[in-house]
Order: sequence, then structure tokens, then C-alpha cells
Amino acid sequence: MEFEVSYTLDDEQQFWDELDDIVSTHCPSHALIDNALRAYLSFTTNYKGEYLQTEYDIARCSHKLLESTLFAAQKDYVRRQIVHSLLQEDSADTLHLIASFLLFDGRRDEATFEMMNEEGAFPRLLELIRGRIDDEAGLYRMLLELLYEMSRIQRLRLEDLTLVEDDFIAHLFQIIEQVSDDVNDPYHYPVIRVLLVLNEQYMVSAHDPGPGDSPSIPLTNKVIKLLSSRGSTYKTFGENLILLLNRESPLLHPSSYFEHVLIEVPGETSLQLLILKLLYLLFTTRSTYEYFYTNDLCVLVDVMIRNLLDLPEESVALRHTYLRVLYPLLAHTQLRHPPHHKRDELLRLLTMMTNVRSAHFAPVDETTARLVGRCLRVPWLIEETDTATSGYGDKKMLGMDLGTARESTLSVLEVAAHREKPGIQTPSKEKNVERDKAQKDADRADVCHLSSPVDNGVSIKLNGKALGDETSPFEVEGEA
Repeated sequence: MEFEVSYTLDDEQQFWDELDDIVSTHCPSHALIDNALRAYLSFTTNYKGEYLQTEYDIARCSHKLLESTLFAAQKDYVRRQIVHSLLQEDSADTLHLIASFLLFDGRRDEATFEMMNEEGAFPRLLELIRGRIDDEAGLYRMLLELLYEMSRIQRLRLEDLTLVEDDFIAHLFQIIEQVSDDVNDPYHYPVIRVLLVLNEQYMVSAHDPGPGDSPSIPLTNKVIKLLSSRGSTYKTFGENLILLLNRESPLLHPSSYFEHVLIEVPGETSLQLLILKLLYLLFTTRSTYEYFYTNDLCVLVDVMIRNLLDLPEESVALRHTYLRVLYPLLAHTQLRHPPHHKRDELLRLLTMMTNVRSAHFAPVDETTARLVGRCLRVPWLIEETDTATSGYGDKKMLGMDLGTARESTLSVLEVAAHREKPGIQTPSKEKNVERDKAQKDADRADVCHLSSPVDNGVSIKLNGKALGDETSPFEVEGEA
């Protein structure tokens, strides 16, 4: 039985009705499934310009196939056939439909991205991204997001990673510079996320080579290489890293009408870790010590103070990663020169983190004590400090031996290895307080049968003070 895709449609509703018929066809054999998939791609491609003009329409097409009886009956086979189509197809319109399906399916089930890696999709995506810049923005963004998603959930093969050339990385940096005046540009954050995940792949490959990779083969981190040699040309990328780490509002893809279509948001722990990993390398590589503008570094210090204060007790690994980045940020960048930004606040934060008497932090663990001790050895934090009265340098109060080592040889390994599942939101003390207060208010209203809301004068501001506010963020402890 062959599927003949020859239709005369009167309106959009008829298009969706015909698509429903195609994906609901009973296909008891692989040959019939192949025919149905060809009919699906041919039909949607033929009418893409007429009825599929928005990202929502493309997402709706993918949703139709994902929820169909055709897919439910043979998920693995359908996925593999769509992956094979990605490897072979050249039509931009058809590729858009293929990439959309794989992206949304992979976000629901990571087995799709694992299958793509097994079938050699990474080199194909590199090829398509290099050669499709002149195609419509929707397809190009979809390819970038597909590359990002499949790369962040698994280790890439060393032979695939070696295919990433300097020109490809430079091309991505140049895109960011070209759209620097428009943060809503469809290329902006997808490109940044691809650079972040490639950097993570380089870190993992260098410090934790896989069983089939030879550690004797050095693999250059092309992201750091380009920022080392041309950092002054790619300043917008750095500005956006700090913006992403600081932002509290989610970045929603226009096609986020279905639950499984939502893209990464800055509040996710996995994205924070990707940013922190790149910051760590930038601040521990001599040629990129001063890649960022000084004002941006000051904002970064404010963000790190706020986030460290806001992390709940259970976020031990994320706290350790922040501290591993904080030391080289303070010790190596231009922040080491006067005027020293937020010196007092930093000292008070670090003291609180190792002081068991603090109401803000639980008793300190050994790794936190070691990492805080390293930060406290930054020369400009301890110089001209009256340790007899301030207590910032009191070893007995810190409860540890500061030692003489300036960096742990394990830090880079720990930073590279720390990962979090996509979709996990970074926990927050302030948000927990707000949630608990709201619940108590609701309970009180139920008990008292209040007819109107009560204004008790309490206002909770998420994530502490606004950046640039000179009021100490440590007032949360009751200190002036």
C-alpha cells in the first residue's frame, strides 16, 4: 500500500484533519510505517508555506505525530527513521519539521538524543549549522537547540568533538556580536547555550576521558582558545553570561504551548552550572583573566553574593561550584586592583559560611571550609584588616587550618564533573520563605473565614536586594 500525498485543500481546518488521518493510520509493518512517515513529511512540507507559518504551527505538527497511534505503537522505529531522515534530507522545509519532532520528542524522552548520538547526528548538525545560516531563522534556531539538547545530556565521542573547528566557534561568536543590540533575537541565547555546552564537553574530555578515548591525545578547548586570542572582539558573549546568571524571569520559546516544548530557563541549575564552568576556566586561564569589563565583574560579584546567600542547605554541590569560581574571580581578575568591590560584604559572607553560630547557614562541611579558606587568602580581602577585632581572619572562629596551598588540584575535576538533570530548578531560601508565608496566610484565612485579604505590612523580595543597592545584603541576619 502506497501513500499518495496529493490533496486539494479548501482551508486550514482541512489541513489539520488530513494530518490527523495520516498519523492515525494503522501500520502493522515497518514498510507501512515508512510510507506513513513519508506521507507526514511530504504533506507538511508541501503546505508549510500556507498553513505552517509560525513556530506554534510547527510545534503543533510535531505534537500530532508524538500523540499519534502511529508513534505510540512503534516509538523506537519511528524515532530511528526520523533520525535517518535528518542525516539524509537537504530540503530546508523538511529539515525544519524533522528537527522540530526530534527536539520535542527528546525533551520528553532523552532516549531520542542518545539515539541521535549513536547514529552520528552530531557531525550532521555541525554541517547543517555551518551551511544553513541563510535559511529561515526558525530552522536555524531549531538546529542550534537540537545540538545543545543532545550534547548536554551525554558525553560526545572524542572523534565527533574533534570535528568542531575554530571557524565554527568563531562563527557562533560573530552571530552573538551581530545581534548584540537585540536580546530577543532568535539566535541570541541558542547560540550562547551551544558555546556553553561545547565548553563543558571539552572540560569533561580533558579531565575525565572516556574508556575509548586516549588521554595522550590533547584536545584543545576551542571556546577558550578563541576567547584567549580574540576576546576583545567577543565582549558581548561575556556580558550575556552574567546577564543569564543574574536573570530571574524565564526565557520562553514562542512554541511553548505544550508542556514538553518549554526550553531552558536561566533559573535551572544545569544552565547555571554550564555558565559557572566556563567562568571557572576564564578566571583560571592567564590569557582570559581580564576578558570581562570591570563593571561586569562587579555585577558578577553581586550576583554571586546574592546566590550564595540564597542557596538552601541541601545545595551543597552547587555552593561548592560557586566558591570554586569565586576564588579565581577575586584573585586573578582586575577586581584585585583598588577600589575593591564589596570587600566587607564578601568577608562577612565567607565568615558566615564557616561560622557554626550563624543562623543563615548550617554547620560547615569540610569541603566548604576548605574552599572558603582559599577565598579568604585572597590578598586584597585580608590586607589592612584588623583581625583582632574583625574576626574575619580568626582561624579558631573558622574552625579550620587555612594552610598554604592556593588552589586545590581537584577543583577543575570537581567543576567539570558537577552536573544536574535538565529541568531541575535551582532551590532558593527566599522563595521557600515566600511559599511558606503564602501557605500560612492561606491557612489563617481559612480558619478565620476572612472576607478580604489582610495586609500585614510584610513584603518579601525574591533574591535579596537589587543589584547596585549599597545596603548590605547581610541585613537578613539582623546585622546592620
